[in-house]
Amino acid sequence: MTPETKTKILKYILTPLSWIYGSVTAVRNWMFDNRILPQEEFGVPIVSVGNLTVGGTGKTPHTEYIVGMLAMDYNTAVLSRGYKRKTKGFILANSNSTPDSVGDEPLQIYRKFGSRVKVAVCEDRRRGIREMIKQFPNIELIVLDDAFQHRYVKPKVSVLLMDYSRPVYNDHLLPLGRLRESVHQVNRADMVIVTKCPQDIMPLDFRLVQKNLDLMKFQKLYFSRYTYGGLLPVFPDDEPYQASLGDFTKNDTVLLLTGIANPRGFVRHFKNYPFKMKVCHFPDHHNFSRDDLESIRTKFDSLSGERKIILTTEKDAVRLAYNPYFPTRLKQICYFIPIAVKMVNGLDSSDFITDLKKSIDSISD
Repeated sequence: MTPETKTKILKYILTPLSWIYGSVTAVRNWMFDNRILPQEEFGVPIVSVGNLTVGGTGKTPHTEYIVGMLAMDYNTAVLSRGYKRKTKGFILANSNSTPDSVGDEPLQIYRKFGSRVKVAVCEDRRRGIREMIKQFPNIELIVLDDAFQHRYVKPKVSVLLMDYSRPVYNDHLLPLGRLRESVHQVNRADMVIVTKCPQDIMPLDFRLVQKNLDLMKFQKLYFSRYTYGGLLPVFPDDEPYQASLGDFTKNDTVLLLTGIANPRGFVRHFKNYPFKMKVCHFPDHHNFSRDDLESIRTKFDSLSGERKIILTTEKDAVRLAYNPYFPTRLKQICYFIPIAVKMVNGLDSSDFITDLKKSIDSISD
């Protein structure tokens, strides 16, 4: 059987399931739109950050970008469900938190901002918001991470993210594609950010995205890309070797270790470096087992090179840093590279953060 035949058969099987899934989500959204299912508003402005697709649009970096910019003007808190944590209920992140207690992404956000921003997790967002307001009555803004589908909370501003390389208008509903909801639900967003834009994006590309999204007049469209920082040790207390990717040559080797939904952008960033590169990829939010780490150690040992290091993503670094099975002798050569969001001048000169603040303040009055 040829790959083309297998693809056709798979599409034939998955398409009816996709229709069923789409019907269920459509009914659910219809019930919210017609107030059959209740939406709750809060006295504190809520900014929701989310997407239509399953993983890989850059929610955590964009949440960090939004929080970092808004925390300068608002007493800000972040609430997430804490995906794949091993706890239940409302938990406030603190210096003793681990990925098991609050989840890797909330812990990453907490480690980045510390006491400047309150970070909490709760699978029931309404309960989480109430608890956050109860414990910290001086909070002026709450950012909900990955909450576009959580319609029981009515946000003041809804920010929707779309990966430039995987546009929603070329995708299909689960399980045939990666869409959580119909592409028409884009119209629920107040602001849309097209993420992970390439360096060489052209004005024509901006216009094509705008045309294909076909947003409503009240919606605003923005574009962003990632910028990458320098190497940072995953285990700073284990006397890591001083390393800089700029010093690496064709005689050196880097093992890229990823456990994220879409590692292509991360891997592509290193294509122009002279060093040899090997990739070891695991599923998103992967909890590295003893066997996983043993296989990573074996693969690393098999690599040739004058210098060898392990380089992972910022999100994976959070999980690895708390993993008791990570080989001790590899801790000194294990690094991560932080990423930051940079907004790209797109179709006009509007500034995302300025527009977001205006929306928050105008709605909150």
